[in-house]
Amino acid sequence: MWEPFGQGAARRVTVPGCHQVLVLVPHVVAGTRLMDVLTLLEADHRLQVVCAVPPEAPPGTEEFVLAQGSLLIPWAHTVRHRFDLVLAASRQEVDRVHGPVLVLPHGAGAAKSRRLNGHGLDRASLTRAGQVVPAVIVLAHDDELALLADACPEAVPHAVVAGDLCLDRMRASLPFRDRYRAAAGIGEDETLVTVSSTWSPSSTFGSRPELYRKLLAEHRVAAVLHPNIWQVHGAWQVRAWLADCAGLVVVPPEEGWRAVVVASDVVVGDHGSVTQYAAAVGVPVALASTPPVRPGSYADVLSRGAPLLDPDLPVVPQAERVPLEISSRPGESAAILRRAMYGVLGLSEPARACHAEPVPVHHV
Repeated sequence: MWEPFGQGAARRVTVPGCHQVLVLVPHVVAGTRLMDVLTLLEADHRLQVVCAVPPEAPPGTEEFVLAQGSLLIPWAHTVRHRFDLVLAASRQEVDRVHGPVLVLPHGAGAAKSRRLNGHGLDRASLTRAGQVVPAVIVLAHDDELALLADACPEAVPHAVVAGDLCLDRMRASLPFRDRYRAAAGIGEDETLVTVSSTWSPSSTFGSRPELYRKLLAEHRVAAVLHPNIWQVHGAWQVRAWLADCAGLVVVPPEEGWRAVVVASDVVVGDHGSVTQYAAAVGVPVALASTPPVRPGSYADVLSRGAPLLDPDLPVVPQAERVPLEISSRPGESAAILRRAMYGVLGLSEPARACHAEPVPVHHV
């Protein structure tokens, strides 16, 4: 046993007396969102951060955690130890770990778009044995607080409207658009069309696979595929399906999609979060597919405001800017999240400034 806690820990650790923070990673989508949040805990010698992956996690999840340089502890040890703070971006397994849980969305907003009946802020999702499980429920928008108050009023005292750190990072990246385009190999006179796809048969990749080849005939094209596509089908298979798309920029699932969206002239997508984030930062969008979604959700707003792509017409003139407000605290998310985490830990916040950093320049 090499964890920095448990029996014999005093003989193993170099920095003693740390508050223990667990990062719960049930899949890559949650992991990518949590890596953003972990930057808010840097440079604090009072904290020890460890990660855990549940046994039922999809293939590639442990590899993602290890690639971040994070300390991955065995699940059997995870469920026996009590932590001072548990960070989660999914409600999976949060009732099996010990310690106050802060749960945040792993997409655009906490209320689900795909659920035609319900939104995920209900009593069944948030309680066990009549008790609210998360100590802190992070919401992006005031409208979500109203949904929560209606569906699970006992959870309202646990809610914090903190905006969206992912969106804030993308907005902070906008001044560096040229750098992201250069890293993706996009010339000054070239048009970059990014095709985004969530998972499921009704997604862009599931329902319009010919779109990538068609758009490549006239433009530079990038493909952003939901990590679930990669994890369910395997990286070899995904790349094999796209093998005849010469020149296609295939963005890896771990990181890079935000930089590519900022670099894009147009995003063609579906009801997934990537299309919503593109609209929220002002990139013109068009929809490749419009499956049924929950009325009033961000995907619903987008489906009513963005044009449905006509494959027989030029793509760029069809795309439109669709104002989409997915955060009620623009530019404030980093500060609010850090305050919430240190409040749970019972520690004073570090004196250093706290703000959203631009996303990394990613070569694809």
